[in-house]
Order: sequence, then structure tokens, then C-alpha cells
Amino acid sequence: MRVLVIDPDPARAALVAEGLAGIQPLEVRRATVFDEREVAAFAPDVVVIAADSPDRDTLESLRESSHSNPRPVVMFVDRSEPGLAEQAVRAGVAAYIVDGLAPSRVRPILDVAMSRFALTQQLRGDLAKAKADLESRKIVERAKGLLMKERGLDEDGAYRLLRKLAMDKGRPIGAVAADLLAFASILKGGDS
Repeated sequence: MRVLVIDPDPARAALVAEGLAGIQPLEVRRATVFDEREVAAFAPDVVVIAADSPDRDTLESLRESSHSNPRPVVMFVDRSEPGLAEQAVRAGVAAYIVDGLAPSRVRPILDVAMSRFALTQQLRGDLAKAKADLESRKIVERAKGLLMKERGLDEDGAYRLLRKLAMDKGRPIGAVAADLLAFASILKGGDS
């Protein structure tokens, strides 16, 4: 396991490293500030951020990094203000622990954070697929409506024609339907 520990305090960073003892294989690297380039170069399995209190710059950098290169992040803070935990979670933190850094807690917290991260990534993927499927269905329905109107087909006939076009072209039915709608718009003098 590759762990990047970000902490300006060497004593606190040593507590995190102590809590990781016994994990094999293990590679730990320490940094004093969150730097997206360093995170990308090291490619850790998990990032552990320990600080007195999370600062806005770290949270913003973390948010940007989480969008482009998501990975599990655990944040240990000595103190927190109202709203910071929510901001940290929105920035991509999987576990936000206030005043709870003890070597015996590090590994179980990392395990939970990594599991939660994996589940969250799966849910995001499922949501993106569901949204794409819904959009594709809407496009197919619009293309069927166009074929029904222009060709005088019933709904089943319009769907069969779309399906045949998709199979002949070796493309998804949603893509064929989108092309049909785009061409129809062009033929009618539309801008798309």
C-alpha cells in the first residue's frame, strides 16, 4: 500500500506512520503541504492529511484533485469549525476525524475510508450510467416520434427501424437516434 501523509508537524506525521506499522507491503511518503503534482507523481492508494485545522487552500486543492484524480482521503484535524466537515467531505474526504489521531485508530480508519471511497466511486459510476441511459432513452423516443410522423410508422415499426440502423452501422441505438435527430434538424433548417 502506498500512503501519502501530508502534515507540517513531523511528530504528528510520525503518529500516522506508527499506526500504519504492520501493513505489508507499505510505502509511506510525507509532505508538508498538499501538492497535486506530488500526489500525481507518487500515486498513493490513500492520502492522509493531518493538521491543526483544515484550511481553505488545502480543501480547494483537494477538491480540484479529487475531480481529476479521485482517491481515498482521510483527514485528521485537532479542531474543527462548524461547516468544515461538510466542506471537507464535498472536497473528497472519505473520513474526517476531529481530535482522534491515535496510532491504534489509523489503520481501521483507513480501511473504512478506502471501503467508503470504493462504494462512493461505484455509486457515482452507476449514477452516471443511469443518467446516460435515461438521456439515450429520451433521444430514442424523440427519434421514434420523428420516424412515426415522417414515415407513418407505428411505435414498434419506428423502433425496429432504429434498431436495424444501429445493427447495420454497429453503433448504439442512442447514437443512431441522435444522428437521425441532428440530420432532421439540419434538413429543416435548424442550427444543430
